[in-house]
Amino acid sequence: MLFALTVAFVKVALLVAVIMTTAAYLTFLERKISAFMQDRVGPNRVGWKGLLQPAADGLKFVFKESITPKSADRLLYNLAPVMSFVPGMLNLAIVPFGAAFVVGGREFSPQVADLDIGILYFVALASLSVYGVVLAGWSSNNKYSLLGGVRSSAQMISYELAMGLAIVCMLMIYGTLKLGEIVSAQDSILGWGVFRQPIAFAMFLVASYAETNRLPFDLPEAEGELVAGYHTEYAGFKFALFFVGEYVSMIVSSSLLVTLFFGGWQLPGVDVSGLPLILQILMPPLVFAAKTGVLLFLYMWVRWTLPRFRYDQLMNLGWKVFVPVGLVNILATGTLILARIRPFAA
Repeated sequence: MLFALTVAFVKVALLVAVIMTTAAYLTFLERKISAFMQDRVGPNRVGWKGLLQPAADGLKFVFKESITPKSADRLLYNLAPVMSFVPGMLNLAIVPFGAAFVVGGREFSPQVADLDIGILYFVALASLSVYGVVLAGWSSNNKYSLLGGVRSSAQMISYELAMGLAIVCMLMIYGTLKLGEIVSAQDSILGWGVFRQPIAFAMFLVASYAETNRLPFDLPEAEGELVAGYHTEYAGFKFALFFVGEYVSMIVSSSLLVTLFFGGWQLPGVDVSGLPLILQILMPPLVFAAKTGVLLFLYMWVRWTLPRFRYDQLMNLGWKVFVPVGLVNILATGTLILARIRPFAA
């Protein structure tokens, strides 16, 4: 029992350290990518080539004065950033970052928790993050913040339904809720979910942009209309929790996309079981990280390429396009499974 608890603690500590560092440097990478796309230089002063800019930003957030509006609901105002940040971190526990390996007769897995209901766990926690945004908008007692919170709740309801319909199609094909088993089923490139369910992939991808409030779905912030939306009244460390929480949610969404649609840690044509132990341990997480990095780059590319949707366009896409298309896709998938037509049959 003590050994199992120690292993779990090491996994959690390592995961938190890696994810927080990655989230910090994603801010640096996004600023560099946006600068490149706009023919600018980007951060280049703090550290070599600006590489210490995230550390400088972090120190600024920690020591910057945190102001609470007089008319704000203090309890909810202080709780909202935590409620926005924590669900994303908790969702990382179920992500299968690599294959299990054996050392000294004991089997180890990079996954913190291999739950039988992994997908349901993700959906449940992902829906909780909107409470932080809504409570931030309401508790600030600011009209712009309130509008941002209301927009976020409507957006989450609309696109969480689309994401759920996409996930149902994947569960019908793979016949399991365990993420590790879904990855194992994608043992060839043609077995990847993106080729077996391209419509579900497109729906999940767009819905993940909407749930993380990224352009072109950043209406809860919408600087041109709502100042900064739901976090208008936040500063210092509380604002940093919202800021980092967005990037953590991006990492979680990209990780789930890799797990469900791109074979997870598997590299087509490569069997790691015959490799030296050190490569068996390191190669799967590195492959997973590379695939996730491509999807994170896509997040940034889309942000600095597409304009923000109007609110009616956002709602129409969610309810009039994704919901009917998702239902038809489920019906078609079920029909093909009953007809035992590959590659849809589980």
